[in-house]
Amino acid sequence: MPIKTHSHSILLSSSLHQSIKLKKKPTFPKMILPVKSMPDTWSAVGSALVTFIFFWDMFRRYCPPEIRSYLEKCTARLSGFLNPNIQVSIHEYTGNHLRPHEAYSIVDAYLSSNSIDAKRLKAEMVKENENKLMLSMDEYEKTTDVFNGVQVTWISGKVSPPPQTGGFSYYPEPERRFYKLKFHKCYKKMMTEEYLEHVIRKGREIQARNRQRKLYTNGHSKSYWSHIVFEHPAKFATLAMEPEKKEEIVDDLLTFTKSKDYYARIGKAWKRGYLLYGPPGTGKSTMIAAMANLLDYDVYDLELTSVKDNTELRKLLTETTTKSIIVIEDIDCSLDLTGQRTKKEEKPAEEKPEKVEKKSSRKEKEESGSKVTLSGLLNFIDGLWSACAGERLIVFTTNYVDKLDPALTRRGRMDKHIELSYCKYEGFKVLAKNYLELDRHPLFQTIEELIQEVEITPADVAENLMPKSAKEGPDQCLQNLICILKETKNRKCREVKDADTNEDAEIIEDAAAVLDTHAI
Repeated sequence: MPIKTHSHSILLSSSLHQSIKLKKKPTFPKMILPVKSMPDTWSAVGSALVTFIFFWDMFRRYCPPEIRSYLEKCTARLSGFLNPNIQVSIHEYTGNHLRPHEAYSIVDAYLSSNSIDAKRLKAEMVKENENKLMLSMDEYEKTTDVFNGVQVTWISGKVSPPPQTGGFSYYPEPERRFYKLKFHKCYKKMMTEEYLEHVIRKGREIQARNRQRKLYTNGHSKSYWSHIVFEHPAKFATLAMEPEKKEEIVDDLLTFTKSKDYYARIGKAWKRGYLLYGPPGTGKSTMIAAMANLLDYDVYDLELTSVKDNTELRKLLTETTTKSIIVIEDIDCSLDLTGQRTKKEEKPAEEKPEKVEKKSSRKEKEESGSKVTLSGLLNFIDGLWSACAGERLIVFTTNYVDKLDPALTRRGRMDKHIELSYCKYEGFKVLAKNYLELDRHPLFQTIEELIQEVEITPADVAENLMPKSAKEGPDQCLQNLICILKETKNRKCREVKDADTNEDAEIIEDAAAVLDTHAI
């Protein structure tokens, strides 16, 4: 019986298992979620936005300023803690008096040539060059820059002035633009010490390329500088000088522009003096224009007779800028600066003719308005005030270098003396290339022989090489120059002959006088 019972139970369990397999699994109805239409979605978003604006406006109106300021500070701290980037803001104006910030204009110039991936740009006229446009990022635009493998982000923006509550104003406060520099905090040292210096250096170079150079003057008894655009076309390549001499001067100038650290190391102001001397018409003024064009410097033409005293001279000096050339032309004629260290000997009144008295009195009246002394001029060149701005050249020109006080021309004040003498054959070839576009000609040999025997200035040579009409060709111009050279040579021969004749006559007279003395 127990065996039968066991088999019976096995049969029951197997039939039950089969019945479970044959039975279908229970199915449940699927949940169908209600789908909102697009208008309902936008209305919900709009409702939430209106609610947020309402509560934000209520918060700004009725929340005490102290609590609001505290919450803003906490929010800024929390954002700074969570944000790994650092921001550096550079605003267009500084202070409450809306003084222009120099760093903003420098960054603006730098980004004008480095905002490659910016899509919205704005074009503005360059302030110092009305003929050139500069592209810069538009408001709320951003661009990236890479420095030493590190990517940084520049963002432009602006702050609108607060609404005026006191009524209408003729001078509304302008919008304040700014740039933001963003970078990772782990590169803080590199960005603040190296990258920003790189931006300032490159930005100033771009500003120097974009600006128009100016020619300043203080003439007509002005105590301030007025200027015009400097457009002189002179270049060293067109100067009538020996190539070796030109190369020496150019190397000296370029070395000076790269010697800022050297001058700082030796403890000298970053300036250099040049004394240009030689007969009239030898190209001293043209040399100054070529120096300005080579270095892209402004030129300050100082008229000493228009300066009242040493104080005004110092004021004019402090108003000059870097990258400039301060010029005093014909310094031997500007003021009587040669005899101030020694007392002048006055001639007796009876020896002075009436005309001379009138001329001298008129000259004294003209110079009475200027009380500039030699001491004031020396301090202007290399005194304490001469270091107020770096990278400047001080250039004196004179026709008679021997008339100048040695203290004015010594090394240290006038560091380099450049003699511009009469035209030689190498200078003539430069002028022939400039005026006639000739590198060689059969008449060059005749000119070479004549020009070595006479003294003629580059200005006279250039005048004869310049065609006076459309009919005159290179041959006629060269013939004109040969005629002038021959006339100059003949005149010189006659002068030498006359001088020898006069010398012989003087010798004969002296000998006759000696014989008469012995006879007596």
